[in-house]
Order: sequence, then structure tokens, then C-alpha cells
Amino acid sequence: MLINRHIRGIYTFRALYYLPVVSSFVSVSLIWLWMYEPNFGLFNAMLEAVGLPRLKWMRSADTSMLAIIIMSVWRNMGLNMVIYLAGLQGIPPHLYGAAEIDGAGGLSKFFRITLPMLAPTTFFVVIVYFIGALQMFVQVFIMIGGAGNDNFGRSLDSTVTVVVLIYVNGFAYLKMGYAAAISFVLFAVIGLITLVNARLLRYDIGY
Repeated sequence: MLINRHIRGIYTFRALYYLPVVSSFVSVSLIWLWMYEPNFGLFNAMLEAVGLPRLKWMRSADTSMLAIIIMSVWRNMGLNMVIYLAGLQGIPPHLYGAAEIDGAGGLSKFFRITLPMLAPTTFFVVIVYFIGALQMFVQVFIMIGGAGNDNFGRSLDSTVTVVVLIYVNGFAYLKMGYAAAISFVLFAVIGLITLVNARLLRYDIGY
């Protein structure tokens, strides 16, 4: 809602917000890996500054996947911004004018006009990013050290996604048939979940 306002410097803010999206996923993963470093990383320094204990982040099965999720959400947030910005700018202005005549306030306009009118946008974002989450690979591969690392697929099982499992079996253990079977199962699961989401997130808009 903020980036949809016409205020001074808004285009610069939008560009900065979108900058992580155009950055290399490998570079972003390496930078965040340094920030997650237990001994001198930025995040543990911030935790110590507020009196909280240090975390092992990528070296602990309890926090490794959470750390990857936080980084992935931050990296993809700019693309969601562009999609929702397009959705906001596609809402007919006369709806807000009619609501103001009827005495609607800001919150009322948001929940009764903005949010319902963004239903198609939300539907698209949920479907696309749910599929993307099931196919997550690059950030996991980079941040847990690759197939040559002892953590890869063994001690940090919490970070093993389906695509990582396909990679390990197909290219590390040379079980091509097993990897292909997992790929077909992943395809079927993505198709099934997409259909379920399409049923659950049905929307009807009329104005």
C-alpha cells in the first residue's frame, strides 16, 4: 500500500526493494551465509546486542531450514511487490470514491475493496510461490556447502528438499532411475497441490 502512493522518492524506494530479485541467487546465498556465520556473523551480533544467545544458524538442524526460508522470503519479496503493485493499480478508482461518499474509512475500504479486489493477484502469488518452494534447490545447495560437504543430505537432513534429494541420488550416488522416479512424483504432487489450491482459492469478483 505504501509503494502505491505518489510520494517523493517512491521510484527509488521501489528500485531498492526490487534489487534483491535481480541479484544472483548464488551471490545472495553466499552473502547471507556469511551473515549467518556463528562466530562473527551479523545476525549473531544483532542477537548479542539485545542480550539474546548466539545461534548456530546453518550448522544446526533446528535453525538451518528457517535460515534458508528467511533468506528466500527476503530475496523474492521484491517480485511480490511488483505483482501486488500491478494489482493495486488495476483497482478502479471509482470504487474508492463511491465508498467515501458512503462514509467508509481507510480500514473499511481496505478490507471491503482492496483486499477482495486483490484476490486474483493473491491466487497467482500463492500458486507460483508454492510451486517454487517445492522446487527449492540453489539456496540450499549453496548454503549447506554442496555435495562435497558432510552436512549435505546427512547431518542436516532438515535442509534436504525434494529437488536436493533428486540431485543427490542422480548425480552424487548415480541412481538415475531412483532420481527420475522422484522427479515424476514431484511433478504429480505439484499438479495435485495446484489443483487443490485452485479449488480453495476460488474467487468471484463483480463490480
